[in-house]
Parts: sequence; structure tokens; C-alpha cells
Amino acid sequence: MKIAREEIFGPVLSITKFKTIDEVIQRANNTHYGLGAGIHTKNLDNAIKISNGIRAGTFYINCYYAFDPAAPFGGFKDSGVGRELGEDGLRSYLESKTVIIKRPDDSLP
Repeated sequence: MKIAREEIFGPVLSITKFKTIDEVIQRANNTHYGLGAGIHTKNLDNAIKISNGIRAGTFYINCYYAFDPAAPFGGFKDSGVGRELGEDGLRSYLESKTVIIKRPDDSLP
């Protein structure tokens, strides 16, 4: 279905029947996109298994669009490049440099 395979921005909820957790993961990953995903369930063990298997940048369990500015935001696959917000969001603005100095009184070779 188009609603399950494309990135739709807006108040949309897609509900589908399934038989196994592996089927849920396979269906969710059968798309070119991976910005966000979510699940509503009473079984947190299943929710964690599903969240570990689904390729999405943000995964919501029993909520949606709960937001923390310290958490990185970004998608997988064709849903963007890089991360915004949090420590991960700053990495694209930084450069690392290593400086090693041997002073005359050091015992370095």
C-alpha cells in the first residue's frame, strides 16, 4: 500500500494485521525511507525487539512525537543525511585534531 511505503508528513496512522514479530519488522523495512516509526503495545519486550529491528532514525513506543532536544534527530536510508540536535548534531560542525609535543625535558623518544 502507498501509505505504508512512502513518507507521508501529516496526521496519518497506518494499521495492518500481522502474525509474527519478524513479519512486522520485514514489512516496516520494505521501504526506501526510515525517518520515524512507532508502535503501541502493552508488551514492552516485543516493542524493544521491533525497535531494534526496524531501520528508522527515531522509534516511538506508546507515544509519538515526544521530543528531547538532547536526542539526535535524523533518518535512515533515503530519509536524510546526518543528524540534527544533541551531541551527534554538533559533529558535522567540528574537526578533530591531534597535537603531540615533545618538550626537551620529556622522556619521550
